[in-house]
Amino acid sequence: MPLRLLRFGLGLARPDTRILPLPQELKPHYDVVIVGGGGHGLAAAYYLARQHGITNVAVLDKGYIGGGNTGRNTAIVRSNYLTDDGVRFYAESMRLYQTLSDELDINLMYSQRGHLTLAHTDASIRTMRWRAEVNKHLGVESELIGPDEVARICPQLNLSRDVRYPILGALSHPVGATVRHDAVAWGYARAAGRLGVAIHQGTEVVGFAIEGGRITAVETTRGRIGCGKVLIAVAGRSSLVCNMAGFRLPIRTVPLQACVSQPVKRFLDPIIVSGSLHCYIWQSQRGELVMGGATDPYPLYSTRSTLDFKEGLMAHMLELLPFLGEVKIMRQWAGLSDMTPDFAPVMGKTPLSNCYLTAGWGTWGFKATPASGKAMAACVADDRPPELIAPFRLDRFRELDQLGEAGAASVGH
Repeated sequence: MPLRLLRFGLGLARPDTRILPLPQELKPHYDVVIVGGGGHGLAAAYYLARQHGITNVAVLDKGYIGGGNTGRNTAIVRSNYLTDDGVRFYAESMRLYQTLSDELDINLMYSQRGHLTLAHTDASIRTMRWRAEVNKHLGVESELIGPDEVARICPQLNLSRDVRYPILGALSHPVGATVRHDAVAWGYARAAGRLGVAIHQGTEVVGFAIEGGRITAVETTRGRIGCGKVLIAVAGRSSLVCNMAGFRLPIRTVPLQACVSQPVKRFLDPIIVSGSLHCYIWQSQRGELVMGGATDPYPLYSTRSTLDFKEGLMAHMLELLPFLGEVKIMRQWAGLSDMTPDFAPVMGKTPLSNCYLTAGWGTWGFKATPASGKAMAACVADDRPPELIAPFRLDRFRELDQLGEAGAASVGH
């Protein structure tokens, strides 16, 4: 008999407290309605309550907490981007992540392990050097290293020159880390619930009542909710929900697949990424090899897995780490990626005066969760985007003022 069960039977242990408050009926009106119960929506709800005192907030999700892209990503956190605006934003997110376990009182399994973005061509070397200089200028630890240093950091890599894509160097980002993705969602959910935020799972938004250029009510499968403000944070469904609200997004939605291997003895410390080979790999605390690659080449609202993805990815994995040939794949899945024309997200106000948006996160939304949630909470509370996210406004596409973050996406899109 487990000791914990014995202690409970003898009255020496108390029952666990609930992660979320008991389910409630929908109230007729909320000051803020957040559409989407993933990391970004829950983080925004938490910071609205914690930092702005706005607790009459409802988070609505058609499924369950963290059941969308938050639970389908591969948990990598980094800030070695290409543009000044991108580097500043993701550096702030990493700073928040480093103390988030203490703040939310939950073990997020934050693990700093280093991040290597491999360069296989002269053009890649130039891009890595460019990124390194931008990063260092903005205080982010990042540098271009040669094959000898790559071999020292990760001796398991195949550094032979007799391959199709030899490793010529890498962008080293020593502070690159991983975080337990579902713990982030549940940590924010629990903290927000304790502050009075209402979290409604199994509640799908099916429309909006719009009058005078503002949303007056949200239509759900459980009834109508009056609202003061609305934040849309639905990841791969952003275009569909915004269409309900009457405005379009410059977004193309494509599946993004990933997989994990059976657990093996720990041998890989850093996160390894190859943009030329369209793949990345890191090893979890349980010994699983977490692997992924480029988005699928066609728009599709589907989270199905394909054999084509797996075959292509494994071919590239074996070029980098040939000894993995006998390792079995244990699980495969897919998420939905909202890709913008400039590979940067959309955050801030929308054409509706009381509607706000966080979308267009492509393949890098999870690492942005704390900074996005905090900034969007401030944007909703003050009706003005903070300086940190002002460059990511939706109007930049109409004004032809795009950001150009494609060079830092790490894998091909």
